[in-house]
Amino acid sequence: MAMDGSNAEELAIGCFVSIKTTLSDEFQGLQEGSKGGSRRNIRLLKANYIKELSYLGQAEDPLDVKNCYLDLNSLRAREELAIRQAEAESERIGVGVTSQAQNIFDALSKTLPVRWDKTVIVVMNAVRVSSPYTPESVSGGTPAANERVKKVLELERKRLQTRGSGQ
Repeated sequence: MAMDGSNAEELAIGCFVSIKTTLSDEFQGLQEGSKGGSRRNIRLLKANYIKELSYLGQAEDPLDVKNCYLDLNSLRAREELAIRQAEAESERIGVGVTSQAQNIFDALSKTLPVRWDKTVIVVMNAVRVSSPYTPESVSGGTPAANERVKKVLELERKRLQTRGSGQ
């Protein structure tokens, strides 16, 4: 093959070539671009050391749609899972509450099941913590549950205060 540039398409990335050098070396290889990835043995040659270059064929295109397989059921399942996770995470974010209220909610959620009911934190589906989110603003639920939430809330508020003053 002549190297006058007239057959540039034939030497595009993905072509298998055979090369003979002026030093009598012969080898075959794949014309590659500068993509990262796995380790490869690379041989660089100055053009004036190439005695003969032969085009052997084209490699399979990894992006060819005919050779690609997409498991649509698996993709749909992943999408549904991602949507459910995003919805669950968004339900954990209070709307119209202060950052301190959100911090208290996040701290309570580590040890107790909690959810938002507008601006009220509902703990164990029974105990309600209203603004200003102090032990005095705890109501509902059984006396034992109420006391448990008050104790956890008090400890979490102290922890958040020490963390805030320590910064």
